[in-house]
Amino acid sequence: MNRTALVTGASSGIGRATAAALVTRGYRVLGTSRTPGALPAGRRLAGVDYLPLDLADESSVEALAAGAGDVDVLVNNAGESHSGPFEELPADDLRRLFQVNVLGPVRLTQLLLPGMRERRYGRVVMVGSMLASFPLSYRSSYVATKAALKGFSNAARHELSPFGVWLTTVEPGSINTGISERRTKHIAADSPHREDFETMLAALDRNEKAGTGPDQVAAVIVKAIEATRPRQRYAVGSNAPIVFALRRVVPLSLAEKLTHRRHDLRR
Repeated sequence: MNRTALVTGASSGIGRATAAALVTRGYRVLGTSRTPGALPAGRRLAGVDYLPLDLADESSVEALAAGAGDVDVLVNNAGESHSGPFEELPADDLRRLFQVNVLGPVRLTQLLLPGMRERRYGRVVMVGSMLASFPLSYRSSYVATKAALKGFSNAARHELSPFGVWLTTVEPGSINTGISERRTKHIAADSPHREDFETMLAALDRNEKAGTGPDQVAAVIVKAIEATRPRQRYAVGSNAPIVFALRRVVPLSLAEKLTHRRHDLRR
């Protein structure tokens, strides 16, 4: 195996599990962290070269692309979680979220694509979320960023597949990665949405703690990478095969109702 894979956000969760899985498959693996030098020894994976990346800083994205060399596989995993009532989302935080979750990964992909195209081989995996297919109240900002990533991937794959470069999206459902503790929350002290918001968050945290492990998501990412013709979308966790099959046959209003009931919201 002479392929080089770059996995963003490789210090924890899905990114770390994916980097580990790719090492065992024989890839040369580059993993990113905001501050690689500060990573404890226990979080460093053998066989992974760690590089700095701050997706909120475009110069950091460009420096990573320039320093990584030839990259055959890009896994855009790094991102931030965000929750809050739509009418209360701060504009500055929205801009940052879109920079980190969408514009940064898109720019990194743009910078690495020419090399993939010239070598006639490439795989780009966008790590999205099942919430982009099943939107949830109080997650509108996060849902919008994951839907945007999927939109870029779905359209651009048609441009690049003639060159042997395939883009795909992996949509995890409820995954037990500890992200609940790192989620940014916005809620006004006197918000009329507070009761429902807190109900949703409690259910979200509960579902994630009981969710699929990151190793299972990593296995699906590797499957997408190594497919001859990767599918447009892969989903994992939260009974994805059943849920997506049901969505094709039940009314949209029922799908919405079931999504909200899973999070203890009555609509």
